[in-house]
Amino acid sequence: MAIAGLENMTIGELEQEVANGGRFVIYQYTISILVMTFKRGSAVFYIKPGEGSVGKGMPYTLLTLLLGWWGIPWGPIYSIMSLASNLGGGKDVTNEVMNNILASRSGSAPPT
Repeated sequence: MAIAGLENMTIGELEQEVANGGRFVIYQYTISILVMTFKRGSAVFYIKPGEGSVGKGMPYTLLTLLLGWWGIPWGPIYSIMSLASNLGGGKDVTNEVMNNILASRSGSAPPT
């Protein structure tokens, strides 16, 4: 799994950064085509401690603003949900990602 922002970081360094406030987020976007609306998530992004997360989600926010509203009835509903999530910093998936990283290091399956 490729995660944006983890270039050349060891697992130990990553654990320390997460302990200091680093986190993993997913941004949402919505695309509508008249009667069809698609709400999807981005790839996982790593946000370093003290770094803002709203800016990294701006491409997904703009995509939703331009293409999300046009589907009836779900376009406006999903667009508002995507915008609220992105403008709130994205969906935090730190626990899930760290569990997967640590499980892959130890060779065991992550807890469900």
